[in-house]
Amino acid sequence: MCGIVGYIGKENPISILIQGLKDLEYRGYDSAGIALKNKDNIQIIKSIGKITNLQEKCQNTNLISSNIGIAHTRWATHGAPSKINAHPHKVGKTTIVHNGIIENAALLKEQLVKEGIKFNSDTDTEVIAALINKYYKNDPIKAIEKATSELVGSYALAILFDDKEKLYAIRKDSPLIVGIKDNAFFVASDITAIINYTKNYVLLEENEIAEMTQNHISYYYQDKEITKKVLTADIKSEAKDKNGYEHYMLKEIMEEPLILENTLKPYLKNLDLLPNLKDYEEIHIVACGSAMYAGMVGKTLLEERAQVKVFCECASEYRYKNVIYDCKTLVILISQSGETADTIAAMRNAHSKNIDTLAIVNVKTSTIAREAKMHLFIEAGPEIAVATTKAYILQVALMALLAFKIAYDKKIIKDTKILADLQKAPCLIKEILENRKLYLKIAKEIYQSTNIFFIGRKVDYAIALEGSLKLKEVSYIHSEAYQAGELKHGTISLIDEKVPVFAIITDKQIEEKTLSNVEEVKSRGAKVIVITNNKNITNYPDIIYVPKINEFFQSLLVVPTLQLIAYETAKLRGCDIDKPKNLAKSVTVE
Repeated sequence: MCGIVGYIGKENPISILIQGLKDLEYRGYDSAGIALKNKDNIQIIKSIGKITNLQEKCQNTNLISSNIGIAHTRWATHGAPSKINAHPHKVGKTTIVHNGIIENAALLKEQLVKEGIKFNSDTDTEVIAALINKYYKNDPIKAIEKATSELVGSYALAILFDDKEKLYAIRKDSPLIVGIKDNAFFVASDITAIINYTKNYVLLEENEIAEMTQNHISYYYQDKEITKKVLTADIKSEAKDKNGYEHYMLKEIMEEPLILENTLKPYLKNLDLLPNLKDYEEIHIVACGSAMYAGMVGKTLLEERAQVKVFCECASEYRYKNVIYDCKTLVILISQSGETADTIAAMRNAHSKNIDTLAIVNVKTSTIAREAKMHLFIEAGPEIAVATTKAYILQVALMALLAFKIAYDKKIIKDTKILADLQKAPCLIKEILENRKLYLKIAKEIYQSTNIFFIGRKVDYAIALEGSLKLKEVSYIHSEAYQAGELKHGTISLIDEKVPVFAIITDKQIEEKTLSNVEEVKSRGAKVIVITNNKNITNYPDIIYVPKINEFFQSLLVVPTLQLIAYETAKLRGCDIDKPKNLAKSVTVE
């Protein structure tokens, strides 16, 4: 996620920058760095690991006298975590820190190398610095605008020039604010980094440039000076937690790589932290809504990969059934809040019959967390948007990991090499999330629809259910998910000209069967959107390709695309995305 802090004023910036970085630690990082500037010099200090390492290095360095500085916490995208790849990066007279990812960095770098520019790091950020420096002819605004016009991707930049006693900032698709105080200005990824110094800030819009001295600030857009409204942060309000995003839902989707990494890290280091479940003859997965759909993904994986009998049921039905436990059974309860009334009742019914339970929950102090005999916690943090996103993907991840662990304990799988794919998942999801232009394009094509359908088979059907739910929750469009093989048994009568049909195809075993179903709706005029990991599927106008990884974890790469399509569709329709009508975050009543 990365974090940016910048300062220009009358004070020495070092303590402000270090504290700001600490306040942004929750965003995740693997290295950190600072650049200090005075009239004669720019001094850069970098370190790997914790911010305390950077702080200690600064304390042991003869720092220049300064009143301007920029700082950064990096989460590696281009290039491994290293001192060389850490920010800030300096090329010629230009020093920058950068959040985001530049998709055409390789092409730009190739051209710049041909022009004689040498690079020290593997980062896309150094390419930006080189590009700005290339166009810098004593006019920072023109250089920044010219360089950023060539970038494809997202960026938030804080920029210094050797010969200017000024601090510059610009953003696109990555949050960045400017803090305002008497005789001082700040740049930050989040108000939390500067709230100790000022509550007054300006939110930069796309490609607006802030130019700051210690006494004055100017804003530019397309080489013209503009005015900006100064906002006041209310630290008691919900707005302070959005971190520059327009909605909590978007913020929480964009957090998925980081929280997935945090949740999985201990288990990837030590698989034995997961419970040993291989001796259970039957598993019942009980949940509601999205949590149940996460359970359905788990059901498919457990049955096919771990060879265990599994039932997955909605808690509101399960609690009233005469469930017959005639073998050694485990009930897995999935709930974000841990306070879902029907799921609690199902758990207590199981306990009354001396059945073991395992809870997968987010809130560690919740009823389900306290009462279940075993528990696994997802590390999603607060999820404020009513429609779950980051919590759901963590539930899917833990179900996949449990399926793998059971298969491994039963010696169906002989080694743990497959887990390398799971370790890559956060970075792959980060790349998927950066493809927002494609999701917006699809949203523009469907947002006026009355009915939308999702189809898939096996695990793809479970994913389709969640994609359909997310869309209807936040956009209020009627949407349904069906097993692709059931189309001919009635559902296909609902397919009219231009009706959107999302087809999820990631399972190679039944790929051809699903494609046959896709052709059936296509021949009836449906607008087909295919989401697949097979790049040989090409004969449809709208295709979203996701990276191909092991079947245990493939669904993790499909879900974010559906979440962002739902978000962009709801935004186009002007819906209350974070608080959909009639819905509550925690369903504590039956």
